[in-house]
Amino acid sequence: MKRCLVVEDHAQTRQWWLAELPGIFPGCMARAVSTVAEARRLLRQEGFSLAIVDIKLPDGSGVDLIGEICRRHPDTVCVVNSIFDDDQHVFAALRAGAQGYLSKDEPRGSQAEQLRSIVHGQPPLSPGIARRILRHFARQGGSGGAMPVVDGPAHDLTGREVDVLRLIAKGYSRPEVAELLGLSVNTVATYTKSIYRKLDISRRAEAVVEAVRLGLIRSD
Repeated sequence: MKRCLVVEDHAQTRQWWLAELPGIFPGCMARAVSTVAEARRLLRQEGFSLAIVDIKLPDGSGVDLIGEICRRHPDTVCVVNSIFDDDQHVFAALRAGAQGYLSKDEPRGSQAEQLRSIVHGQPPLSPGIARRILRHFARQGGSGGAMPVVDGPAHDLTGREVDVLRLIAKGYSRPEVAELLGLSVNTVATYTKSIYRKLDISRRAEAVVEAVRLGLIRSD
């Protein structure tokens, strides 16, 4: 992995990967951008052997970007690094061509070690992601073939409301949710009120129960 690209809009995470990658892959030259547009520009100008891509970016979807990279730069290994570890996001990224999925909920040292496993031919997967994949295929009866499409939950929440509910249920505060999703605190509050109204709930504890029921977070 001589040239690595980090596509991450969270500044601290972006800087951490820039500092960490040369230690994971000695001699690696790492570049980092915060948007899909910047990533596309760099990919047109330079070749990369590894791309670490967040899913939620200010100007687009990391999953869509991964699909583009896999089509136009098939020698680039794409690895997701995201706070989202539900079936919907995990399998969408894998279908797009991601060859690994690292959860930001895991300690950073563990993420670095999991990424290093590429050198030994192993897929970089956070343990929780690996368990989710195994459980999914167990539910499918162990059938092979193409990656099944995961159906969305039966509710009338918008995509952004689903994102907010998932983070609230994981224990993030409204300011933290706002920072992670690139929204204002007031906007998050508005989404939260809408979520509570649609799900007929009034407390965070009930939000957690609903998020588990809808498959947005793990019950464990």
